[in-house]
Amino acid sequence: MPKWLKILLKVVAAFVIVIVLAFAGLFIYINTHKTKILNLITGALNQKIDGKISIGDLETTFFTGFPDIKVSLKNVLVRDKRWQEHKHTLLEAKVMGVAVNTASLLRGTIRIGNITIRDASVDLYSDSTGYSNSSIFKKKDKTKNTNTGDSGGSATEFGKFTLSNVTFAVNNQKSNKLFKFLVNDLDGKMLYPDSGWRADLQMNVLAQSLAFNVDKGSFIKNKVVAGNLIAGFSEANERITIKTQDFSIGGDPFDLKATFHTDTASKFSIYVVSDKILWRSASSLVAANIQRTLNKFNMSKPLGITALISGGLHASGDPLIYVTGKVRDNKLSIPGGAIDSCSFDAVFTNNVEKNKGFNDENSVIRLMKLTGRYEHIPFAVDTGSILNLSKPIATGNFRSSFPLVNLNYLMEGFAKFTKGTADANFRYRADIVDYELNKPTIAGVINLKNADATFLPRKLKFNNTSLSLSIVKNDLLLQDTRVQSGRSVVMMHGRVNNFMNLYYNAPEKIVLQWYIKSPEIRLGEFLGFLSARTQQKQVAQRKGNSSNIFRQLGPAFDKGNAEIHMDVAKAYYGKFLATDVKADLLTTGDGVLIKNVGVKHAGGTLTLNGKLIQSNNMGRFAINTVVSNVNVREFFYAFDNFGLIDITYKNLKGYLSAKTNVSGSVTGAGALVPRSMHGNVDVSLRNAALLDYKPLISVGKFAFPFRNLNNIEIPKLDAHFNVQGDKIIISPMQFNSSLLNADIAGTYGLSRGTDIALDVPLRNPKKDEDITDKAELQKRRYKGIVLHLKAKDDGTGKVKIGFNKDRKKDDDKDSDKKTT
Repeated sequence: MPKWLKILLKVVAAFVIVIVLAFAGLFIYINTHKTKILNLITGALNQKIDGKISIGDLETTFFTGFPDIKVSLKNVLVRDKRWQEHKHTLLEAKVMGVAVNTASLLRGTIRIGNITIRDASVDLYSDSTGYSNSSIFKKKDKTKNTNTGDSGGSATEFGKFTLSNVTFAVNNQKSNKLFKFLVNDLDGKMLYPDSGWRADLQMNVLAQSLAFNVDKGSFIKNKVVAGNLIAGFSEANERITIKTQDFSIGGDPFDLKATFHTDTASKFSIYVVSDKILWRSASSLVAANIQRTLNKFNMSKPLGITALISGGLHASGDPLIYVTGKVRDNKLSIPGGAIDSCSFDAVFTNNVEKNKGFNDENSVIRLMKLTGRYEHIPFAVDTGSILNLSKPIATGNFRSSFPLVNLNYLMEGFAKFTKGTADANFRYRADIVDYELNKPTIAGVINLKNADATFLPRKLKFNNTSLSLSIVKNDLLLQDTRVQSGRSVVMMHGRVNNFMNLYYNAPEKIVLQWYIKSPEIRLGEFLGFLSARTQQKQVAQRKGNSSNIFRQLGPAFDKGNAEIHMDVAKAYYGKFLATDVKADLLTTGDGVLIKNVGVKHAGGTLTLNGKLIQSNNMGRFAINTVVSNVNVREFFYAFDNFGLIDITYKNLKGYLSAKTNVSGSVTGAGALVPRSMHGNVDVSLRNAALLDYKPLISVGKFAFPFRNLNNIEIPKLDAHFNVQGDKIIISPMQFNSSLLNADIAGTYGLSRGTDIALDVPLRNPKKDEDITDKAELQKRRYKGIVLHLKAKDDGTGKVKIGFNKDRKKDDDKDSDKKTT
C-alpha cells in the first residue's frame, strides 16, 4: 500500500472516531441533562403559543435519524389558556417522535426535522361565542424581518411526519359543525418553497363525522378515506390546496380537489368526481336527511357524479352544495315502479336564488334530457325540476308517443286498448307527497288516433276512435273527437271548466259540456250506459304507489257528470228508427236525466223527458212522452207491441197521438222487463182500423155474420189507461167502429187477471153513418138489443167471454127504481 494512502485512511478513521465520539458525547449529554433538554424544548414551543405545552418524558436513540438526534416525547399535552372553561385539549399524544437537528441543538436552538405521532387526539374546538382553542398559536408578525437570524421568527419545519391512531376533530359550536376523523395511518413529506409549503401524503383515515350542519347529519359517515394526496400552502394567498392521486372514499375511486383559506373567513371548497359509482354507494356518502330520500330510489348500473361543497368553516348553516350527475341507459327504481332505459343529466343545488341561503327551501333538482320507459310507456322530459326539498314540487315538460296497448297495465280495470297510438305533449306541476306525484296538474295536448278499446266499467267497445284532449288554464277541452262503436259514428267536442281542480278535490262536481253530432247512431251499441258502473277498488289497491292521476280516473268517471247535447240524423234502436234527433241529456251519479228529446218517427213526432236510474243489472226509467200523429202500425212494430200479445202491429192501422207518464225497468240488453211498467197513458187514434183480430173474429162470425170482421174501421178513439205492472186498467171509454160500438172498462192482464166489462149494442153502426147530429147518434147508440159481456180469464190466463151477470143485476135494480 502506498504511504500516502495509509496516511489518508488514518485521517479518515480519526475523523470518524471524532464524529462518533461527539455523537456519543451528545447522547450522554442529553440523557444526563434530560430535564434541561425538556425545559429547552417546551420553552421553545411555549414561546410559539398562547397557552401551555407539557411533555411527560423524553427518550433518545443514538443512531436512528443520524446525523440528527431522535427524541421521543411521551404524554404530550397542548392546551389553550381557557382550557379550564371548555375542557377541550387541543393535543393529547402518548408518543411524539421528534427528530432534532443536531447543528441547531448545538447552537442552543431547536429545529424539528421529522415528527411521528401515535395514539393521539387533536380537538380543535370553538364555542358558541366564536372563541377557538386554536388561538393558542400566536399569529406570525409579518413586519418582523425573518432574515435577521432571530430564531423566534423562524417557523418550525418538518421534513417528514407520520401519524398513527390519531383522532382529529373540528368541533365548531357556533356554526354547528363537527368534523371528526380517525387517522389510522398518515405518512407525509414536507417541502418548503419560497413562500409556504408542500406535502405529499399517503393516508388511511376513517371519517367519523363530516357534518356541515350537525342537525342534518354527516357526509361520508364511517367511510374509509384512503390514497395519496398532494397538499400545498401559499403564504401570500393564505390558501391550502389539495388534489388527489389514487384516492378512494368507502372503496369507490374519486378525484378530489379542495381549497381551504386560512384567513379569518376560513372559506373552503371541495370538489369530488367519480366516473363510475353505484347509486347506493353514492347515497351512503351524503348526510342522513338527503340519504333517506335517495334510498327511496336506486339504479342498477353505475353513474357518473361530480360534487362541489363550498362554504365557510366558521359560517353557520349549510354550505353550498352543487352536484351534477350523468345517467345512461340505466334502470331507475322509484316508489311503486321502475323506469327502464333511463338516461338523463342531473343538477342539484341548494342555492337556486341568490341571497336566500343554502337550505332545502332554496334547493332544486333538475333533470335534463330525461328519457325512459315507465310501465311500457316511452317518454321524454326536456327539463324536469323538483323545487323546494322541504315541500317538494315537481315541474316539467312531458312528451311521449306510443301504441295505446302499452296503457293497459296502468289502466287495468278501467280501459283496455287493442289498437291505436297516443301522442302527449304537456307541462305538469305536482306536489310530492311520500315520494309520489300528488294531484299533478297538467296543461297541454293528448291525442289518440285509430283507437280500438273497451271501456270496462260500462263494457262499451269503441273502434277506429280518435280524440284530442287539451288542458288550458285548468279547463279540459275535447276537440276533433271521433268515436265509433260498431256502425255508430259520433263526432264530438266539449269542455269541462275548472277540470284539474275538480278532478282530485270534487269529482262529483265535474260537468262535461258535450256536443255530439252524428249521421247515424245505433243505440243498442251503447247499452252499457244502462248498467251500473263497475267500481275500481281492486285497481286502486294494485296501483297504490303509482301517481294518483291514474288512480283518480275511476272516481272521476264514477262521480263525474256530463251534459250532452245531441244532434243526430238517424238513430236506431232495435226496430225503432228516429230521424232528426235533438236531445239534451245529463248524466248523474245514479243515472241519466233526459231533457227535451225530440225525434221524428213513423210520419209523426215524439218528445221525451225523464230519468234513467242505474242499478246492478238493469235500469229504472221514469219518462213523460208526447206522441203526435205517428203511424200506429210502425209505432207498435218499432216498440215490439209494447209487450202486448193479443194485439200486435199487424192488427193495427191509423195514426196515433199519445201522452204518457210511466216508469219501468229495462235489462242490461235494453229489453223492457216484463210487468215492470207503471203509469198513465192517454191515447188518441184517428182514421184507425183493427185488422184480422182473431179473438173478435171468432166471436163475431156468429154474432155478426154479415159484417166485415177483418177490417174494422175506427174513425176516432180516445182512451185513458193506467198501467200497473202486468195489468192495464182501462178507464170507461166508448169504442166506435164500423163493426159495432161498445162501452169498455176494466182490467186487461198481460199474463192473467183480465176482467173487462163490455156493453155492446147489436145495432149495426152502418145504419147511422149518415147521421151527423151527435145527440141523435148517442140516442141511437143504445137502440135495440145491448149485450152486457165480460171478458175474464179462467185462472190459467186464457180469456173467456160471457154475459156480464153483474151488469144484468144492476139493470134490474134500475128497472125496479123506475117502477117505484
